[in-house]
Amino acid sequence: MESKRAEFTVQTAEDMRLFGHALGEALFPKAFIAMFGDLGAGKTTLVKGAAEALGIYDISSPTFTVVHRHHGRLMLDHFDAYRIEDADELTAIGFEDHLASDSVIIMEWCENVPEALPEERLEIHLAGSGESARRVELSAYGEPYIKLMEAILPC
Repeated sequence: MESKRAEFTVQTAEDMRLFGHALGEALFPKAFIAMFGDLGAGKTTLVKGAAEALGIYDISSPTFTVVHRHHGRLMLDHFDAYRIEDADELTAIGFEDHLASDSVIIMEWCENVPEALPEERLEIHLAGSGESARRVELSAYGEPYIKLMEAILPC
């Protein structure tokens, strides 16, 4: 399968939200966005920006519920795998049903369930915390995700 990688730096939380907004504008039905990064890296800020582009304004971290479904221009299933031990736990809450739907899935803490990720996806790896700039590393797997990545890369 074809893949492509890119890296860039995001200076502020507002820049992260704007990057998320660009992502949200480019999303398509059934898109899967896998997010990786430590606490405070900006994952939820990025998701808020993406959701705003979909017309969704009530994003919070679904750490204790694992998934929140939001209705907007596209349906958004926002997963948080922070407390998930393995793919079996995702299966138990109906993860396959979400994958089979037309929803966009954005999952935080994918490092906890790498075996559950679909083969075709866009991975977003974030590094940094606090007031420091964030390093953003994108890895696109499959042609639709390569096109998505190219559409959202900063100039």
